[in-house]
Amino acid sequence: MKTQLNTQDNERLSTYMKMAEERSKYFIGYPIAQDFDYSELYPLLKLPLNNVGDPWVESTYDLNSRSLELEVLEFFAELFNAPAKNWWGYVTNGGSEGNLYGLYVARELYPNGIVYYSEATHYSVQKNIQLLNLRSIVIRTQENGEMDYEDLNAMVQMHRDQPVIILANIGTTMMEAKDDLQQIQQILRKQAIKNHYIHCDAALAGTYSALLDLKPGFDFTNGTDSMAISGHKFIGSPIPCGLVLVKKNYKDRIGKAIPYIGTVDTTITGSRNGHSPIFMWYAIKKLGKEGLKQRALECLEIAAYTVKSLNAIGVKAWTNPSALTVVFPAPSIALRQKWQIATEDGNSHVICMPGVSKEQIDHFVADLKEDLVANAPVITL
Repeated sequence: MKTQLNTQDNERLSTYMKMAEERSKYFIGYPIAQDFDYSELYPLLKLPLNNVGDPWVESTYDLNSRSLELEVLEFFAELFNAPAKNWWGYVTNGGSEGNLYGLYVARELYPNGIVYYSEATHYSVQKNIQLLNLRSIVIRTQENGEMDYEDLNAMVQMHRDQPVIILANIGTTMMEAKDDLQQIQQILRKQAIKNHYIHCDAALAGTYSALLDLKPGFDFTNGTDSMAISGHKFIGSPIPCGLVLVKKNYKDRIGKAIPYIGTVDTTITGSRNGHSPIFMWYAIKKLGKEGLKQRALECLEIAAYTVKSLNAIGVKAWTNPSALTVVFPAPSIALRQKWQIATEDGNSHVICMPGVSKEQIDHFVADLKEDLVANAPVITL
């Protein structure tokens, strides 16, 4: 039986690891924190931790981290002002799963409802809508990526006899725009929509927006019925993860007991990795609310520094209010590939997540300056 890698496989792994380490130095275009250190938890990687089923219900699969998962959920329930004794949630594989769960609950409440979401919404939402066989209408966006509320009002008015399911963005993919729940609810009141459900995709901006009490508000006191955040983005994790929170009286309409696992099947995936909740728990306990706030303020400082540095070389860079995402005209493909920068409709962005340093920004700006010179149009007389 083969017990170790042969020389060729060892070299292949070594080459890959060196490449991954090198590419991590040029990673400023996606919302992923890189400054985490979970080395203290490495012994747990030897264990098959599985948080199968409902976090609140005991299971015969006892090799899990559900007790820590509950503490993580309680931390975020408090942060997002979830209604006392009427909230539920679980740690997910990421924001896309959280969005799927929110829409799933909405569908069970309003099977004939229509989902309204802006054209700046994360690509996973349309896929989730198709999976759930929901009707939907795409709403135009404003120049900054925020939902166009006049268009939303017009579309809701046209279909005001149907329940309304709103997918609100708390930090859009490209421009980190935040949809305003207050304006959305004004439209629902204006159109006399009694049956409605609001889910917030707060994958990127949710955690630090709540920590810094940024406006517009989007938590449960502001009208959301469910929300999803990512754990690997602002907090940081070697494994993509997140969580979803929902009003418990809505969630209670779904789920059934499964004798095989001795618990209740209330989640999307059933088996869920038990390591992600531990990473999130460890970070929360190590940093605390004040440490997480400071982390957010440092990121905002780097974002402001990036805008100033890009403007200094003649690049029209900007951010939405209190955003970590710096938007600017798309540079060459070669530069975008080197720095792993996302681009859409002629715009690129740098996202100043935890772990992005001023030295990295200086290096990028210097590269961009050279890129602009090299690709400047030739003027002939």
